[in-house]
Amino acid sequence: MLNSHRIPRSLLSTAIATVSMLAAGSAASAAPLAKHSGGASVSVYATGFNNPRQLKFGPDGNLYVAEGGPGGTGSTVGQCTQVVPPVGPYKGSATGGRISKVVNGVRTTVTDQLPTSSASEIIGGDVEGVADIDWIGNTLYALVAGGGCSHGVANHPNGIYRVSANGSTTLVADLGAFQQAHPVAHPEPGDFEPDGTWYSMVSVRGALYAVEPNHGELDKITPDGHITRVVDISASQGHIVPTAIAQHGVFYVGNLNTFPIQTGSSKILKITPSGQIDTVVWDLTTVLGVAFDKRARMYVLEMTVGAPFPTPGKGQIVRVTGFGKKEVIADGLVLPTGLTIGPDGALYVSAKGLGFPPSLPEGPGEVLRITVPD
Repeated sequence: MLNSHRIPRSLLSTAIATVSMLAAGSAASAAPLAKHSGGASVSVYATGFNNPRQLKFGPDGNLYVAEGGPGGTGSTVGQCTQVVPPVGPYKGSATGGRISKVVNGVRTTVTDQLPTSSASEIIGGDVEGVADIDWIGNTLYALVAGGGCSHGVANHPNGIYRVSANGSTTLVADLGAFQQAHPVAHPEPGDFEPDGTWYSMVSVRGALYAVEPNHGELDKITPDGHITRVVDISASQGHIVPTAIAQHGVFYVGNLNTFPIQTGSSKILKITPSGQIDTVVWDLTTVLGVAFDKRARMYVLEMTVGAPFPTPGKGQIVRVTGFGKKEVIADGLVLPTGLTIGPDGALYVSAKGLGFPPSLPEGPGEVLRITVPD
């Protein structure tokens, strides 16, 4: 995920090294979950995740978490175009990318049969894998960002995978091939992933809509695997690194932006199904999650606020009220990477979502539950 905005590459090296160092320090010092702002209450809902990313409640009422996984060891050097150093070449594995289900606070594995990959150890081995999940009816789909030949996994592309009840997976749509066949208007040459680094997905009226940060696009995918581009975000916005998506009448997309982090440089775009883009919220920072509650209030997850690179204890959630006014709901979050709202109205957040060394089967990542007073 982080390698989606490495401009210039020397800054990415510094950034990932900073994440790894600070994450290790945070774990060692047992940093607090978060500061309680505005009367919010924060607790640990579940533990044991490796690079947890987006998360959603399923039709069965349980929480499901997409995980980058442990990364890989296989190489495809000489087989295809590689991501250039210092980020590449990647090393990957056809399995290890994971989806977990949480029942009564206990994590179990739905599948670990999806690709996972690691960037160069020079920059700390940033891990990609399963980025998001959602359902069409009762069928579970996974958005995979850790696959493709440029990620060291030649025969398991980035894309949409259907997940069966027994944990087996089937490729539905090869998003990496689609990107290579349909380049965006303004790719960033110094920051280019041939197979993409997909981050968020939402199910709407029988189709899936996925956001890709590195190229900068929003695409529609049908259950039979047909892919169409809703909008080339790069064409009008440049390399803003769009990451998080929510659907509330239309689509709302937040962006991460580039290193070094500039507080207030991210925003929320409103995107219609026909591809029209308008900016509706300004003055945000490193957005990795967007969600709406039952009262149509927007919540935005910011990974790091007030530091130039990803920093544990600097994440926060803000609620957007009328005319773009924002109130902090919780801050002090440790490298949060995903946000959803549960049937109970509480916020659920992936934390320790990057930079923490993975371990199997139970990793260092967490899901936090945040109750918010009305």
